[in-house]
This record gives sequence, structure tokens and C-alpha cells, in this order.
Amino acid sequence: RFMLLQFTVGNFKSFKEKATLSLEATTDDWLDESNVAVIGERRLVKSAAIYGANASGKSSFLQAMALFRDWVEKSSKDAQTGERIPVVPFRLHTETESAPTFFEIVFLQKGVRYRYGFEATPDQIVSEWLFSQQDSIRETRIFTREDRQIDVSDAFKEGKGLEKRTRPNALFLSVVAQFNGETATDILSWMVQFRNVSSLEDADYMRYTANRLREKEYAPLIHELTKKADIGIERLQRLDLHVTDAVRLLPGGKPDEVRQGLLSGELSAFAIKTFHMKYGPEQKVVAPVEFDLKADESAGTQRFVALTGPFLFTLRHGATLFVDELEARLHPLLTKALVSLFNSPANTENAQLIFVTHDEGLLDPKRIRRDQVWFVEKDGFGASSFYNLAEFKVRKEAKFAKEYLLGQFGAVPHLGDFEEVLSHGRG
Repeated sequence: RFMLLQFTVGNFKSFKEKATLSLEATTDDWLDESNVAVIGERRLVKSAAIYGANASGKSSFLQAMALFRDWVEKSSKDAQTGERIPVVPFRLHTETESAPTFFEIVFLQKGVRYRYGFEATPDQIVSEWLFSQQDSIRETRIFTREDRQIDVSDAFKEGKGLEKRTRPNALFLSVVAQFNGETATDILSWMVQFRNVSSLEDADYMRYTANRLREKEYAPLIHELTKKADIGIERLQRLDLHVTDAVRLLPGGKPDEVRQGLLSGELSAFAIKTFHMKYGPEQKVVAPVEFDLKADESAGTQRFVALTGPFLFTLRHGATLFVDELEARLHPLLTKALVSLFNSPANTENAQLIFVTHDEGLLDPKRIRRDQVWFVEKDGFGASSFYNLAEFKVRKEAKFAKEYLLGQFGAVPHLGDFEEVLSHGRG
């Protein structure tokens, strides 16, 4: 079982201080059967919604999660030799602009609770640590690191002798996994299932969905979910293209590396065809008609189809998915239905969804618990803070959406009078 307990970031973009997203459920029994997974003695929520004004730091938090995962996965590879670590410290205070960025994740894997993290500047890993906890109150240290000094415990024999093979910009955990260390490899396998979807650029996860359309396990599920979305599509089909045709069809704004990836064979060339029913007299079905998803379908339809692959994989494998602006280009009922896939007894693998949203319609106490709602707010000095709805004295059956829009929980924009702008320059 792979489940996220919490993620913490500090001194990253607008997060000056450490901010923690926790998926550990409170003792509240509201929506327990559908929204809470019980793993041994632990109770974990299956989803978390993040609200806040524009530019409050919501997307930055998800970017921190993606950066953390990416550096764990790739930092030990030879291609990263000399590469700068893409951390961005809080730049609006003298104490933080040159200080390291902090990352830490706590998760369950095969019944063991792991706490792993590191601190980094653009040039080097400043510190790194890994602790485990199993059937005891106290944690067990697996290894710790301060600059180039790595202290490996006797319980982590797979790491012995690899200390000097670890570059200043590489993570020791990644190096041990590269040399097939069992514990390190298991932990990195969790990272592979810790995935994200961006709000605007859907090319990557559209490709992911197109690849799933090739598989017997997923193709029927994608067809069925798309059909149930009431967007008029009866079925979909992946069509492999000749490389030269794919390059010719690329929009002008696509980067050269995409073109090179297609020409070199690193990226596959494909199109997705959709099929709608044609009707004749007395509304009798005549035949299916083929359309091109990219050329003929709406932006909302394209995004929904692109999301089906990562959503279904996450749910089937009990993975963790984090999505920026989940509702982008989608009807509110579609967004609500996607979230309900996780907050449901049908989510038998206890998959988890973390999503940023502005859709107050999701703040429905009949569908979401207080401990599943998080807020991000930026103070007058440009620093973001992170807090939970459960911290407020609010009834679990209260109208969360109405109170949020009234500013009862903060994390909303404080707007000036827009109409005054039009009056300036008149008369």
C-alpha cells in the first residue's frame, strides 16, 4: 500500500516558512465510509482540495511537489552532472534569498512509515535524511547527511560504500537506488506513482492517455468513462501517424525538442479519433462518424479525455495524483464527478487526489470533509501560509461555499472598485 501522509516545503517561491499539507484524517466521523481510508491504526483522507486567491501560492505548492519528485528520480543520473538544482527561494526577505529550500515527505509503503527529505540550494544538497517507523513509537534513522558528510546506519547496508559516489547536486537516496539498493528502490517506486497534471499544457497527459488506449486493461475503461461524461462520444481510437506527418502537423509554437523527439523516435506520433453517431429519419442510427479530437472537439472535451488516463491509472493502482486547476475548461458537474471517483467506496485501492481549484461548488459538506479543505493566503509581505478548514469552529453541515466566498476563512482576493478604473480619464 502506497499512501501519502504529508508533504512539507519551506523557502520556496512564495512560501517563506515551512508549509505542510497533511492527509491524515481527524477524529471526525463525517463521511468516514466514503472519504477516509483506514490503514492499520491510521486514518487518511482520499482527497484534498486547495483554495486561495490568484497568486496566493497554490500552484507553487504543487510545483514544489513536482520538483521534489523529479529531483529524487533523476538527480543521480550522469546527465545531471553539473546541472543546477531548480529551487527558487523566497526572494522578498534578506534571510531567505540565499538560504536552502526545504522539502520533506511522509508516506506509507508496505506497512512502513517513511519520512524522507532534503534541503538544497541551486548548487548543492545541503542536507538529506531518511527515517522509518514500524510497529513502534520511535523512528529509526536510516541515514542522515550534512553537506558531503553522509552517515549511514547499520540497518542500511545497501548504502555502505556509496557515500563517495554521491555528487554535491545528487541525492544519496537516488544514488543507492541506481545501484539497486532494495529499500531505496522501493522508495523510488513510490515516487513513480506520485504524479501530477498541469492546468494548461495537456500534451503530456494526452500522450499518456493515448498510450493507455493501446492497452486492454485501460481502453474499455477510457471508452466507458468518456461515454458516461455525456459529451457525445461513443468511443475513441488511437491512430499512429507517420513521423513526417506528425512533425508537419505540429503547431508553430512547439519547441524544437518535441520535433527532434519525434524524428529520433523518442516520442511516438499519434492522433486520437472520436466517434459520434449519425442519425437518419425517425432518429434511427445510421453509422458512426469519425472526428479528430484535436481539430474537431471542444477544449473541454479534449481536457476531459486527456484526464481519463491518469485518473484511471491512479484509481486502479492506488497511486497519488496532484492536479492544478482541476476545473479548467470543465463543466462543474464533470469536475464534481471526477472528485467523487476518489471520495467513494468504489475507490477500493485508496488512491489519493490532491487538487487546486477555484470551484466553490465542490465545498459541499455532503461530499467533502472539513479536514479535506485547505487554504493558501499571502500576507502583506508576499509570504504564503497554508491552513486547514478543520482549524475553524464551523459546523460540519455548514454551507462551506457561502462562508468561504464571504471571506470567513480568508484565502479570497480583496478586490478594489473595478468601475473606478473606467472613470479615470473621463471628463
